[in-house]
Order: sequence, then structure tokens, then C-alpha cells
Amino acid sequence: MSHGPDGKGTVQYEEDGAWVVIAHGDYDTNTLAPLEEALDTAARKHTRVVLDVSGVSFADSTFLNLLLRIHQVTSLRVAGPPRQLRHVLEITGADTVLDTRENIQDALL
Repeated sequence: MSHGPDGKGTVQYEEDGAWVVIAHGDYDTNTLAPLEEALDTAARKHTRVVLDVSGVSFADSTFLNLLLRIHQVTSLRVAGPPRQLRHVLEITGADTVLDTRENIQDALL
């Protein structure tokens, strides 16, 4: 588990042949680094990465750019986007590029 400046860890684990990373809290330029490091490492080592975003309370364009960049490197599935994040994905058109699933179980299929 890696730890950010706020002491929170980025939870990661392997399940059903996919590497799962759990995002939790707010993500912007100042808080993105631990998640970015986790996803970069996961994308280099695994052909399928699932990002559980159900616990994301805020995400800005830096978060969105990270998802799009990781999507280019590996098979990325975004699981459980809450309403605010789903709205950002829809208005930017990223929902047509990213593979989003209702929940972690659907993303692991």
C-alpha cells in the first residue's frame, strides 16, 4: 500500500486476473500523486486494471486526464462512478472512451 501526504493509503489487490485499485476522496492536482503512481505501476505490470471510483467525492480534469492516459496503456475499467464523476465523464465525452461499469463485480467480468 502506498501512502500520500495525507496519510491515506491507496488500496490495491489482485482479483480474477485483474489488478484492482481503489480511489477514495477528492482528486485534484494537489492530491493525485499517490493514485497516479499506483495506476502507472499497475498499467506497466498488468494487462487489465480496474479502478474502483465509488468512493471518489470530487475529481477534476487532472483525474480525468490520468484515466484517459492509463486507458491508452492497459485495459482500464472504471467501476462505480458516483453521480458527480459520471456527470464529468458524460459532459467531456470520456464516457464514450472509457470502459465504465456499474460496480466492481461487473468490472471484474
